[in-house]
Amino acid sequence: MMALNLAHQTGAAAVAAPAAPRSAVIAAAASVAQPSTAPSSAPALQAQTLTVDAAAPAQAPDTVKPDLAMACQALVDGAEAPEAEHLGAAAEARSKSGVPVFVMMPLDTVRKDGNSLNRRKAVEASLAALKSAGVEGIMVDVWWGIAEAEAPGKYNFNGYMELMEMARKNGLKVQAVMSFHQCGGNVGDSVTIPLPKWVLEEMDKDQDLAYTDRSGRRNYEYVSLGCDAMPVLKGRSPIQCYADFMRAFRDHFATYMGNTIVEIQVGMGPAGELRYPSYPESNGIWAFPGIGEFQCYDRYMLSSLKAAAEAVGKPEWGNAGPGDSGSYKDWPEDTPFFRREGGWNTEYGQFFMSWYSQMLLEHGERILSAATGVFTASPGVKISVKVAGIHWHYGTRSHAAELTAGYYNTRHHDGYQPIARMLGRHGAVLNFTCVEMRDHEQPQDAQCRPEALVQQVAAAARDAGVGLAGENALPRYDETAHDQVVATAAEKAEEDRMVAFTYLRMGPDLFQPENWRRFAAFVKRMSGAGKKDMCREQVEREASGVAHATQPLVQEAAVALTN
Repeated sequence: MMALNLAHQTGAAAVAAPAAPRSAVIAAAASVAQPSTAPSSAPALQAQTLTVDAAAPAQAPDTVKPDLAMACQALVDGAEAPEAEHLGAAAEARSKSGVPVFVMMPLDTVRKDGNSLNRRKAVEASLAALKSAGVEGIMVDVWWGIAEAEAPGKYNFNGYMELMEMARKNGLKVQAVMSFHQCGGNVGDSVTIPLPKWVLEEMDKDQDLAYTDRSGRRNYEYVSLGCDAMPVLKGRSPIQCYADFMRAFRDHFATYMGNTIVEIQVGMGPAGELRYPSYPESNGIWAFPGIGEFQCYDRYMLSSLKAAAEAVGKPEWGNAGPGDSGSYKDWPEDTPFFRREGGWNTEYGQFFMSWYSQMLLEHGERILSAATGVFTASPGVKISVKVAGIHWHYGTRSHAAELTAGYYNTRHHDGYQPIARMLGRHGAVLNFTCVEMRDHEQPQDAQCRPEALVQQVAAAARDAGVGLAGENALPRYDETAHDQVVATAAEKAEEDRMVAFTYLRMGPDLFQPENWRRFAAFVKRMSGAGKKDMCREQVEREASGVAHATQPLVQEAAVALTN
């Protein structure tokens, strides 16, 4: 299987940082070579407008019996974790024993009208149970398409405020994801939450605001990074919109920043990840383990490509991306560009990949500049960025699936060091997926190497002095996956230990009795990693005690989540 998964002011001054130098692009194309054939892009396909569902009526609040929650908590060994300190990510990782575990909330935790929570009773019971199991906190998507749905600068955080207060009362921390992408179209997306309708209106007027492939397909998951600094969204640039949204979130939740809200994960692309939408699952366009397609055919991206090609004296390279790179479901050897000695390793290929990946890095730089500008005055809040775990075809020379996503990572070129260094310049944490996967569990003919990929990314983070956090890419409740996460994330030398792990995802399956007992043991093992007196039998006994004590809460949560 594939690895994915997979925060009041408007009209502020531009916050985009100056573009990073294109030295990598120029250096890659310093020598002259014959260009690959690259056809011009086809006419755009008609995109469809997506609309937000009608608001549902709010539910009356329910509460979990406080005496039950307190009794469960009394069984948990150790005091509550101290308040987050304003440390560098890597330093903070070394200052603690073990790895704190967070749990992702359901994608539709907040109603689409933004006013309240879905399944409030289930959320209340779930948070109490998580706290009793020793979980550090929760992660929740703060959807752009919910909180700024109706009009530019009109924010509605009411439902999220309800959740933050509930988390605070239960003693849980919160990782808040600034989700500037559409929910729907990727692995695990059980609901659809489009971009704000006023953004979609602008994208319908100018379809080049959407990422576009060689055939002219438009992708409405995320606004194209090619127009980051242009006032294309009702007079504001996308970067300004993101900055204003984060500023509004910070101001609205000022009393929670640094004590309850301890991390802001800044969305940077589809599924919230710093990448291009090169492998969309919607409408059967892509299927695992396809190589995906380059997303550089909107006019803003093509304008940049043309300028880069002219800057190196090869204007013929600036008309389009590689014309022989195949289609979404192809394998590397199906294409002249990605095969063993293909175009990826020519001077043209090096030029194109340097430009394509550099555009993604500059996008990350601009958003992180905005985010750090907003949250610098919030001690105790760290910023993180999610990088996709694209492990299929990792064992080939070209790493085709990584290349189309924007990670210039090949047999001869490390694509994760530049990302880690960029995050390091802003003091951000690198959040990486597929930590639970083992090589032998994956299709061998697809050259899947998740373990080697995690090791490479961890090394890049360590070399850049960046904190590394992890997630499981797919829902797993078995001890085999738990063992892999503990081994990868926690049972490492202090300098390699992850700063946090976020478990995907809270739902009815997690609260099935055996799954819940195993999860409680997993949390205990993660928090106790590095302690010499920890033994598996002791962990299992304590996990069974937690499971027994929290049984009423867990049953209530499972039933409410199912309904």
